[in-house]
Amino acid sequence: MPKLKTHKGTKARVKVTGRGKVKAMRSGKRHLNYKKSGTTIRQGRTDLIIAEPEAKRIKKLLPYE
Repeated sequence: MPKLKTHKGTKARVKVTGRGKVKAMRSGKRHLNYKKSGTTIRQGRTDLIIAEPEAKRIKKLLPYE
């Protein structure tokens, strides 16, 4: 059976934790930050834990993570 390919776009955006949960950064922090309040920018620092049904789909794209 051939090796499975990792989806590189997914690999760049999410991380699988040691317990198998999927973490992703919050959106809306890359650019145009001058018009956002400090509160909005600070709230974007935390990572999101992706819901389990969505995490199953993501893990199929990352076969060796």
